[in-house]
This record gives sequence, C-alpha cells and structure tokens, in this order.
Amino acid sequence: MKIFAPLFALTLCAVANTALAADEGTAAVEALGRLNGIALACQQPALVSRARNTIITTAPKTRAYGEAFENATNAAYLEQGKGAACPDSASLANDIAAAEKRLQASFAQSK
Repeated sequence: MKIFAPLFALTLCAVANTALAADEGTAAVEALGRLNGIALACQQPALVSRARNTIITTAPKTRAYGEAFENATNAAYLEQGKGAACPDSASLANDIAAAEKRLQASFAQSK
C-alpha cells in the first residue's frame, strides 16, 4: 500500500505532461495550418508546399493532427477570401519559418 501513492502521483504527472505536449503540438500544427491557408489564398505555391512538407516530415501521422492542419488551413483560406490583404512573400516565409521551429520543438521528444 505504501508504494501505491507515489506510483499514482507519478502516473498523474506522466499523463499531465503528455496532455500538455499534445496541446502544444496541436497548437503548433494549427499555426502552420493557418499560414498554409493564407499562402493558398495568396497564391504562394512554394510556401504552401513548404508548409505541407513540414507537417508531413515533422508531426506524428495521426488523424487528429491531420484534421487540425486541414481545419486551420480551411478557416484561414476562407478568412483571407473575405478581402484581407495578402502579406508579402518574404514576411509570410518568415512566419512559416517561425512556425516550423515551433512545430519541431513541439515534437522533438517524440523522435
């Protein structure tokens, strides 16, 4: 019985860390998805390809991450279509580079 409490506490900590990492990973995937949607709407095919390749090579291949990327892409694409000004390609590329670093940091532990 004495070992039960420490093991239970350790299990709770492990579950909490996994949930936190998943939230960070999902947020990073969604951030890159939003930038992908903007690049699509602003007709920047090289940046679209870059964002998509980053997701494919960095994020775990799960349905949840794929859906998060697609949903964020679609929402940003539709929002951009409402008349928002397109960013210049250099600043969009810089934003994608920052999102790539965030994504890589989020999933560094899983590799």
